[in-house]
Amino acid sequence: MAEARIAIIGGSGLYEMEGLTGVREVGVETPFGPPSDAVVLGDLEGTSVAFLPRHGRGHRINPTRIPVRANIYALKTLGVERVISVSAVGSLKEEVRPLDLLVPDQLIDRTRQRAGTFFDGDIVAHIAFADPFCADLSARLLRGIQANGASVHPGGTYVVMEGPAFSTRAESALYRSWGADVIGMTALPEAKLAREAEMCYATLACVTDYDCWHESGQDVTVEMVVANLNRNAATSKDVLRRTVPGVPEGRSCACARALQDSIITSRETVPPEVKEKMRPITGKYLK
Repeated sequence: MAEARIAIIGGSGLYEMEGLTGVREVGVETPFGPPSDAVVLGDLEGTSVAFLPRHGRGHRINPTRIPVRANIYALKTLGVERVISVSAVGSLKEEVRPLDLLVPDQLIDRTRQRAGTFFDGDIVAHIAFADPFCADLSARLLRGIQANGASVHPGGTYVVMEGPAFSTRAESALYRSWGADVIGMTALPEAKLAREAEMCYATLACVTDYDCWHESGQDVTVEMVVANLNRNAATSKDVLRRTVPGVPEGRSCACARALQDSIITSRETVPPEVKEKMRPITGKYLK
């Protein structure tokens, strides 16, 4: 039986919200090592929800070292079908102001050191990733933001950089020349792995700063990011309370069938131990 249908990945304070009942923690072992932290389970107005602090409690894991494969695998084993990511981002456009929210619909990958697939041995799968966010879940998240009344930008391109350092001025200018809207460090490989696991994925991007391109000359600092993220925390919690209960149980989006025609490896060549390791991800396709 599924423990939770919907997961929220973000700051550890997100599960300390009003209306969350039956709170408990579960530890999950995965073939990819331990997840960032224990998964917190609870009920939000009748909907089972899983919360996972992306950087671990106390923010002790840097963006490059986040065990994303373990995180997504752990959530999959708990029955999660949809993932809402809450992420701090910098703005690359004047009209996208600090403290605004944005629901992106595209990604640019500038990471270099992260394991970005579950299929790195004995099984090869090529998922469709032209539209990296689930349109249905993103639309529901957008309606939750609009119901809150927060300033929101529907759609936009999110550049994912390696970190943990912030951008140089030249890099920031380059990303602006590409027409990108925001920049952050966490949407990949989360979105890609969620798609491989046939989970819907959407991001609530909380704008904390203007990166380092802005003519104000105020460079981005950790203090600035944390201060504005904390100011957005209450808004994020309210948006989640407005979004999660309205998400239906069934899914009609392509996310639920992402692997259907994607595995090209001959089934008879896959070792039994690999089938077992990958069972939560590929079990319905590799008997």
